[in-house]
Amino acid sequence: MEGDAEANGDANGEILGPCLTGYVDDGSPESHRYYLSRRTVLEMIRDRGYSVPSSEIDLSLQDFRALHGQNPDVERLRFSATHRTDPSDRIMVIYCGPGIVKVNVIRGLHSQIANKDTLNGLILITQNQITSQALKTMELYPFKTEIFQITDLLVNITKHVLKPKHHVLTEQEKQKLLKKYNIEENQLPRLSRKDAIAQYYGLEKGQVVKVTYTGDITESHVTYRCIW
Repeated sequence: MEGDAEANGDANGEILGPCLTGYVDDGSPESHRYYLSRRTVLEMIRDRGYSVPSSEIDLSLQDFRALHGQNPDVERLRFSATHRTDPSDRIMVIYCGPGIVKVNVIRGLHSQIANKDTLNGLILITQNQITSQALKTMELYPFKTEIFQITDLLVNITKHVLKPKHHVLTEQEKQKLLKKYNIEENQLPRLSRKDAIAQYYGLEKGQVVKVTYTGDITESHVTYRCIW
């Protein structure tokens, strides 16, 4: 009994709480990585205006492993979603396996995509490098394609405490802003399409985002940036 007390508390038998080993994740790193990246991409397309059930985003790691196992099949992870305000706008998310993404992989994915005519965008999540020829082949796709490394999706960058809040302006909001300050869009501060935030929202050249900075010492500060 004395030994048990010392293992879980102090020498007087006071309970200090569960041992840290109880928090160790004994599942596979692969399943954890797929789980985190899937949650981020679900949040990402939701933030772009697509319909995503909260139950999918809130799925626990344990439930994810119960559905997909410790070594998930990438084909079972693919999914599509439609835009909340435009049901004809559909986007698809596809995971690639751990190997190098070559031309044959890209061609094979294209042949597997159903209802290509109703697809407006494709997000490809890779785990390895993609060849230049494969990239050129993707340019032939009749819809917008985006490529993310799985390691870039393990954390949702928009939730970082040091990141300012970003709001994508509609075309109407953009024109109202330009009229208010009597400026052209090329007079706005710029934000590259390669910026992590721009990629998260899938922004295109000419779109404008409202950036709000807040802090404990300074008051809120708002600026606008145009994608180039």
